[in-house]
Amino acid sequence: MEQSKSGFQKNFLTALPFSCRRAYSFADFGYPRINRLRRSVTPGVYREIEDHEKRFAYPVFYFEKVWNGPITSGRDEEMKRLMINAYTKLNLGDDLFVKLLCERYPDTNFVLPAMGEYRTCLGSLPNLTIYPIESVWVRGARKLLKSFKSIEVQKLLLQRLARRCDGVVQIGGSVFMQGKNWVRDYNWKQEIFDSNKPYFVMGANFGPYKDEVFYEKHRELFSGYTDICFRDEYSYELFRDLGNVRLAPDIVFQHPKPDTAGGESVVISVIKPSERENLKALDTVYYEKIRDIAVAFILEGYDVSLMSFCEYEGDEEAVRSIYAMIPETFHSRTEMFFYRTNLEDAITLLASSGMIVATRFHAMILGWVFGKPVFPIAYSEKTINVMKDANFEGAYADLKSIASLDPDTVVRSQETNRLNVSVLAAQAEKHFLELDKYLGRSQDAAGIASAMSPGILARRGHES
Repeated sequence: MEQSKSGFQKNFLTALPFSCRRAYSFADFGYPRINRLRRSVTPGVYREIEDHEKRFAYPVFYFEKVWNGPITSGRDEEMKRLMINAYTKLNLGDDLFVKLLCERYPDTNFVLPAMGEYRTCLGSLPNLTIYPIESVWVRGARKLLKSFKSIEVQKLLLQRLARRCDGVVQIGGSVFMQGKNWVRDYNWKQEIFDSNKPYFVMGANFGPYKDEVFYEKHRELFSGYTDICFRDEYSYELFRDLGNVRLAPDIVFQHPKPDTAGGESVVISVIKPSERENLKALDTVYYEKIRDIAVAFILEGYDVSLMSFCEYEGDEEAVRSIYAMIPETFHSRTEMFFYRTNLEDAITLLASSGMIVATRFHAMILGWVFGKPVFPIAYSEKTINVMKDANFEGAYADLKSIASLDPDTVVRSQETNRLNVSVLAAQAEKHFLELDKYLGRSQDAAGIASAMSPGILARRGHES
């Protein structure tokens, strides 16, 4: 089925991650099993087509090569190409991870399978290529192959992409939680990534998890990885005996401090509690308490920004619900901020604030980095673990018991809730130690080692 270079085809050319160095056009759908394909593809490609048809019993796409140049101009062919495995739902904290990674290694080509919106969010990074696997052509493929799940199409694409990269960097925070589909996700990871290529994990914490099977399967998985650097002592202690596991503070401690003075405003980062299984019944009490905190700051003369870090996880719904609860007379002193792809605007908002009330984990970290007083509202153990590891001694609240929180306690905490993170920032660089070696980047390893605190009490066990 011949096709002209329509708008669909142009989008398709940029979306298809079959090769980091080739681009393809939509030429044929494989029905019928056309013998003339033998005249237009190499024997190796034809054998690959036949192999996929035998394995999955569905007609494979055939792609005709239309361009033989580099997929992005100006790239050095000798540069290493690493695939980034990250949480790509436009979550502010996870997007910062990717940004910091790419900026640290300007001489490495990174490939990120993600939604097309990431071209707006991170498109300014010259060494990052976005491959939108949830693009229009995948949806078209799903319609044409009704008997073949779209998730399987994506798996094939990711397998091909991973094979064309030198290794994988998995960067993220809570990327090893036990969800209801954890077995599927575990098997997916084993099927996609080549165990013979280096695999680095950085910035993560482990859990929460409910049973030992989840833990033991991940011990088995982790034992084959090149390097794992956790961000909290609890996770580190669970796997430290593997020999390839290290510890460093959260990667976002490496974020530079903007040259922005603090203003007379308070940023309150919020979540939708019911998006988490253990917080299902807490939306109303949490929204009402955040409303009371916002009003308390307004009465003290502050402007308030209700901030969403991730639309996908319900933050925007929470912001709108809380804003609607605030008396209209205070609406002129209250704004809603939605992070979608506006990464720099979000950083500027946090950096220019006078204080941050942080339900979001990385609102807490960024507040400390920017020298702000921070009042954390902990919705998970990861927040409490990191506060302990950082020796944070200020006031905070547990979201599960937020009904008893006095808003005046939050207002008064602006005098006491700062944290000097200069040592933590130096320690956080340790996440990159092994990747630096692999990529040939020099690092003051001795300085980092001396910055690491040797005496932190182990916290073993897990959530029930």
